[in-house]
Amino acid sequence: MLPISDGSKGEGPAMATLTFMSLFAGCFLLQLYLGSGQPVVPVNLAFMPGLLFGGASLPENVPVIPPPATLISYMFLHGGWMHLLGNLLYMWVFGPKLERTLGPGRFTVLFIVSAVVAALAQAWTDPSSSVPMVGASGGVSGILGAYLVFHPRTEISLIVPVLIVMRVVCLPAYVVLAAWFLLQLLYANLPSAAGGGIAFSAHVGGFVAGLVLAPLLAPRLLRYARA
Repeated sequence: MLPISDGSKGEGPAMATLTFMSLFAGCFLLQLYLGSGQPVVPVNLAFMPGLLFGGASLPENVPVIPPPATLISYMFLHGGWMHLLGNLLYMWVFGPKLERTLGPGRFTVLFIVSAVVAALAQAWTDPSSSVPMVGASGGVSGILGAYLVFHPRTEISLIVPVLIVMRVVCLPAYVVLAAWFLLQLLYANLPSAAGGGIAFSAHVGGFVAGLVLAPLLAPRLLRYARA
C-alpha cells in the first residue's frame, strides 16, 4: 500500500512540514554533491548506538561530535533516493493536517522527540552496535502515531496492487496506520531484521512516541478527534 493523499491539501499552510521536507531534501543534495553523484553518509553524523552507550568507536581520522548530538543529526541524512522519497511522501500525506491540528511549534516538538525516541528504541535492540543509522523515518513514524490519535477516521487514498494492476482505494486512517504499525512490529521481531538495513524497531519506537506525545501536547484537542 502506498498512501497518496488524505484529502486535506489546500486547507492552509503547513510551514513546519515544508521546512522539514526542504531540510531533508537539501541535506540529501549536499550528500550527493560530496559523493560526486552518490549519497555519502558522514558516519560521525549518523546515530551509532555503540558511540552513545559504549562498544563502538570511529576511525581516528574522523572528527567526533558529542554522541548525544547524533540523536538529532541522524534524522537529516538519508541513505538513498528511495529512502528519502519514502519519508517525504509520508510527511506530505500525513504532516500538513497534523500540523494544522497541533500548530507548527508542537508539531516540531513531536517530530524531534519521536525521532530521538526512535533512535533509542533501535539502540535498545543492540546498545553496542557499530551500525550507523540515518533517516527521518523515526520522526515520520511519530507523525503517524499522532495522526492516529487526532484523525482516526480521515479517509486515506492509497495505491494498492490488485492482481496485476494498481488501483486507488480509500480507507480510514485507523485501518491504514494500524496495519502499517503491525507490519513494522512484525518485521522488528523477525530474526532477519537485524541485518536487513531497515530500522524497524525505530519505526515502532517513533510510532509509540507519537501516540503518547499527542495527547500530552494537546489534551484539549482530543475531544475533537473525529476526522
